[in-house]
Amino acid sequence: MNEHVLIGIGLIVILGVIAQWIAWRLRLPSILMLLFFGFLAGPIFNILDPEQLLGDLLFPAVSLSVGIILFEGGLGLRLENLRHVRSVVRNLLTIGALVTLLLGIPAAHYILGLDWPISILLASILVVTGPTVVIPLMRFVRPRGKIASILKWEGILIDPLGAILAVLAFNAIKGEWTAGNFIPNMIGGMLLALVVGGVLGAVAAYLLVFLLENHWIPEYLHSPISLITLMLVFIISNTLIAESGLMSAIVMGVVMANQKRVDVEHIIEFKEQLGVLLLSVLFIVLAARVEIVDFLNVGWSGVIFVLALVIIVRPVSVWLSTIGSDLDNKEKLFLSWIAPRGIVAMSVASLFALQLETSGIEGAKLVAPITIMVVVGTVLIYSLTAKPLAQALDLVERDPQGVLLLGAHRIARALAKALDSVGITVVLVDTNANNVRKAKREGLQVYENSIFSDSVIDQIPLGEIGYMLALTSDDQINALACVRFTDFLSKNNVYQLQPQKNNISESMRKRVHGQYVFNCDATFEFLDTALLKGATVAIQPFPAKKDEPVEKDISLPTAIELFVIDSEKRLHVTTCDSEIKKQPGNLVIRLLLK
Repeated sequence: MNEHVLIGIGLIVILGVIAQWIAWRLRLPSILMLLFFGFLAGPIFNILDPEQLLGDLLFPAVSLSVGIILFEGGLGLRLENLRHVRSVVRNLLTIGALVTLLLGIPAAHYILGLDWPISILLASILVVTGPTVVIPLMRFVRPRGKIASILKWEGILIDPLGAILAVLAFNAIKGEWTAGNFIPNMIGGMLLALVVGGVLGAVAAYLLVFLLENHWIPEYLHSPISLITLMLVFIISNTLIAESGLMSAIVMGVVMANQKRVDVEHIIEFKEQLGVLLLSVLFIVLAARVEIVDFLNVGWSGVIFVLALVIIVRPVSVWLSTIGSDLDNKEKLFLSWIAPRGIVAMSVASLFALQLETSGIEGAKLVAPITIMVVVGTVLIYSLTAKPLAQALDLVERDPQGVLLLGAHRIARALAKALDSVGITVVLVDTNANNVRKAKREGLQVYENSIFSDSVIDQIPLGEIGYMLALTSDDQINALACVRFTDFLSKNNVYQLQPQKNNISESMRKRVHGQYVFNCDATFEFLDTALLKGATVAIQPFPAKKDEPVEKDISLPTAIELFVIDSEKRLHVTTCDSEIKKQPGNLVIRLLLK
């Protein structure tokens, strides 16, 4: 028996990680490959039975895992990014959720033929969108403006709302409420759960910050202690009010991400890795539970129901939620087309369907397969159509010229100010708080974060970025940053400073690096020393005026050519082993040495 459990758990983890890797290689949404592997292991080949494997631990483990995933999502929510989208997000969480619920109930009843109580439960579950799908999708599409931020905030914050709505509908189905007190109980139960969950999450976050700030926890225990604090507050909150723990998890993550008293970047990185593993395991487990016959019982009505959610319910909820906003019609149309469902919908549906089945409620057995059909259908539809739609609506930069600079030190700030002055979008990322403060004082767009954190990808306006320059004093960090951003840009658009001799291994020098930027002698130490000695970054037209120095050979010591901006406002980055051909009317950005 022990060997059976060990093999089963090992199989789940192995399948989850392999599915993630294959999805990455094929550039597919990971959720599709995870569900596919889950179906293969469960209903198709019958080599995995989660209920037999985990027994009564199955759904408590699923619930807690979802809480950890949402905590990780909360850690990526920066309030500074909410400022410009607050009203739209608020409306989507209130008006949009209500419209989705009110339209989803009759759709479930008349299209799927479900009884009204089960229709209410299903519509409550499907109020949520899937941040675990939305966030990777937005990284792939890279729309400009506010769209990605709106979808991310909506996806994470609406998850606890949908879960709590489902709990309230579940209580109603079990007959605990009468028709006369249904509405007051729904509203009161929702508000109470949100308040209790939110307060407990905030208290837990500030307690953890206090412990970290006063060095009561050694650094190697920061991540484990934060994890058990999350688990503790999640359990307490759920014990007080069912499913309010999801709200606790999100609020705890948001508070920790936005406080300035302690650095939590290492905790964020740990949670991101844990979140990927848990997500992989959950989709395998939940997909393996469903029987093929359940899908056959739903039939084509399930497909029509999915299309109704996509074509009618989502557009109506978005358009009513964005009345009076500053979004244009193209942005509204794109928001109307993006609402994939994910792990929260699947886990909540599986949990309540099982409990209702054991109570003999008619139609409960269809809730889980219908939800999975919605998850698969919406993910397929949106992942295949989101980028072409964004391009058709002109919501993506076809040839973005913005520059991401890794570092906010003296060199990066000097380059950023020069590029910004000629209309190039520049974003700086640095973990050094002092550098970040100086950059902000100089009016530059800068983020205090690790370049390797997933959260930084969601913070920066990725749709406007066409180039990345790694400019830190650590050559290995520069090289790895280039590798990371090759997935988002291209190998031809990632650059790093020339490494110092003997400061990077020969194997890494040959295998892992971006193009070496600027002069072949332009190491971090060289550029930093030059600026300290009074070197300046100058913007000069080509050909230069008589009183301005021009160096045809950029290896000469009086000037180093950095960038060229052509007549079409396209940026060209000079590299160690190439020279940019210039034409009259071009702008040349040089470092003039003293």
